[in-house]
Amino acid sequence: MAKFKKDRIDIITMGCSKNLVDSEQLIKRLESIGYSVFHDSNNVIGEIAIVNTCGFIGDAKEESINMILELLEAKKEKRIGRVFVMGCLTERYLSDLKDELPDVDGFYGKFDWNQIIELLSKEKQIKCEINAWERTLTTPPYSAYIKISEGCNRFCAYCAIPIITGRHKSRPIEEIEAEVKDLVSKGVKEFNIIAQDLSAYGSDLYGKLMLSELIEKIALIKGVEWIRLHYAYPVDFPWEVLDVMNRHNNVCKYLDIALQHISDPVLKNMQRRITKAETLEVINRIRRIVPDIKLRTTLMVGFPGEGEDEFNELIEFVKEIKFDRMGAFAYCEEDDTWAQKNLKDSIPQEIKQERLDQLMEIQEEISLSLNEQMIGRNVKVLIDRIEGNEYVGRTQWDSPEVDPEIHIPIDNTDYSEGDFINVTLTKAYPYELEGKIC
Repeated sequence: MAKFKKDRIDIITMGCSKNLVDSEQLIKRLESIGYSVFHDSNNVIGEIAIVNTCGFIGDAKEESINMILELLEAKKEKRIGRVFVMGCLTERYLSDLKDELPDVDGFYGKFDWNQIIELLSKEKQIKCEINAWERTLTTPPYSAYIKISEGCNRFCAYCAIPIITGRHKSRPIEEIEAEVKDLVSKGVKEFNIIAQDLSAYGSDLYGKLMLSELIEKIALIKGVEWIRLHYAYPVDFPWEVLDVMNRHNNVCKYLDIALQHISDPVLKNMQRRITKAETLEVINRIRRIVPDIKLRTTLMVGFPGEGEDEFNELIEFVKEIKFDRMGAFAYCEEDDTWAQKNLKDSIPQEIKQERLDQLMEIQEEISLSLNEQMIGRNVKVLIDRIEGNEYVGRTQWDSPEVDPEIHIPIDNTDYSEGDFINVTLTKAYPYELEGKIC
């Protein structure tokens, strides 16, 4: 006898915030045809379970496969009815997955998951009629990710994203505006703008870079408190967006711009189409135009061609630039990329890990030093949650889940999640701070 709940669907999202937006759109459509949908539940008991997979790097692929296997076991035990798999992993490895996982009831890629709605609409005999951009938020009700484009034209040597997502494709400004206005009407205050490549926004649709025009229009929408920019590319950077940042207080002085490396030989091997000198000029120019900006970047160690000299060059670069936020990872070959086909991955894994650890130890010291310089500043903080006798929140310089949090003792005030408060910073740690309500 089946143990699962009829008319319930469980969705599990693996990977990045761009995948999360896809899941949120799917949830809205499923709800519109009569399903109760649960996202990332610890107890998957629906008649259908859907895994939105990640196929970006080895660990993420393994995590997605393990989740599918876990759900297939639950199906075998009749704790769920059917298992559907969608997203990046199926977009890339559809044929292999079908051969290896025959008990999966349906495979869908990154761009054809609407077929799930078509199938279930026929079964329910209910037509799905909603706007293309509508979704049910899984983030806190005051915060949302806005995906403004899909795909990437850069074709860096190590990266599988263009293989998975295809060429860069921008969404129309009018559609994004409508989405933001709708979300504001539902209480969203914070908008994290995401894409594989923000810098290229508009080039395909309008024949020119249009990120600054888009952000200007969003900034003028009443009720938008914070706009934060993620995943810019240093080549062909849309400089006008920094002027928009200076003009509008609700455009956060924050930029996520992945640089990967600084050594010219490594950058050339990576096919980043930028030099060390040009990279330094980009950073310095950004900081000149927006003096109070905080930069987040991602760096890679262990890429082919990175000898001791090149790694030491990277270390000195990090020490010199002092990134406000920084992540790093060790190179891992990805199927069908230029690097996998043409460059020998000759650096031992233990050396890669040693370099990664060394780099992050240096960044920890830098982060502590920069946070200590913030002590005494009065800042606007968005409350994310209440833990015991503390409010826990973030400043305009802190993106959800990846950047420092501020811990603030609760006094005689009565604030809630999603409220903004003014805080004086009083104590610093490498990846969090303490403060008191002004």
